[in-house]
Amino acid sequence: MISFVFYLTFLLIFVVVAVYAERKTAAFIQNRLGPMEVGPKGILQTIADLLKMLQKEDIRATAVDKVPYLIAPIIVFAAIFTGYSVLPINSSMNDVGISSGVFFLLAIISLDVLGILMAGWASNNKYSLYGAMRSIAQIVSYEVPLGLSVLSVIVCAGTLDLHQMSVLQGGGILSWHIIKYPVLIIPFVIYFIAGLAESNRTPFDLPESESELIGGYHTEYSGFRWGIFMLSEYGMMLLISILGTVLFFGGWNSPVNGLADGPIWGAIWLLSKALILIFIQMWVRWTLPRLRVDQLMNLSWKYLTPISIVMLFVCSLWKLWLIS
Repeated sequence: MISFVFYLTFLLIFVVVAVYAERKTAAFIQNRLGPMEVGPKGILQTIADLLKMLQKEDIRATAVDKVPYLIAPIIVFAAIFTGYSVLPINSSMNDVGISSGVFFLLAIISLDVLGILMAGWASNNKYSLYGAMRSIAQIVSYEVPLGLSVLSVIVCAGTLDLHQMSVLQGGGILSWHIIKYPVLIIPFVIYFIAGLAESNRTPFDLPESESELIGGYHTEYSGFRWGIFMLSEYGMMLLISILGTVLFFGGWNSPVNGLADGPIWGAIWLLSKALILIFIQMWVRWTLPRLRVDQLMNLSWKYLTPISIVMLFVCSLWKLWLIS
């Protein structure tokens, strides 16, 4: 229960900060100021928008299928939020600590497609249904290269336990997987690209493309339930970034062995690395244009998946060579 309250509170705070940071990042890239009116430098703008959203009326169209329509956002958020239970925050905070943490995490977050399908179907809106179909096709397609890139790390690390992976990367930056096993550089690039698609982030935001589908699968949602979908999207961003940090960049370990160790510093190092990845995700969003549907699927099945299969084979040979 304590972990639930901690992670939920942390996620809510992160979303408020991340939305403001993304607005400022977008403004900087587009040579404008962004939020400036509410609070110093507009720092309270996101909180004002949050309060406004919570006060909005929960409008439901008369033709919606009520039960799946109401529970769909909860399923999406629950699937993503549950993934945090196996993330090792520092050396002393292992939470669930199951030996197959990677498998559990990838399995549980894949259930969000059920909520997305329910949202699109129950809305009884063709744009919502199109958005749901796009999202499911996209998530299922990019789960393949994502899983294969993670499997490459598992082959090199020799464990499915995320806590144990972080322990194995102690000893400074030279012990981090991406440095210790240079063959993991390409799997990391594949992981990052697939993570963007899993989070529905630009250039893979076709399920929500406003110019074509109004808002995609959450077109008919408003107020608090719409906010849950947005909370889930930013929660997925953070989850993918923390997992990437644990898999490739040493988890809670500092770049220099013995520098600023301990549980608190471990959490700071982990979060700092994850925030860098999140900033890159925001940078990509406001730099690259949206892909077409055919380009989206071609990238996954014709390029990322074959390359990730080859890299899994290469990582296996690399591990065998090190053992011998």
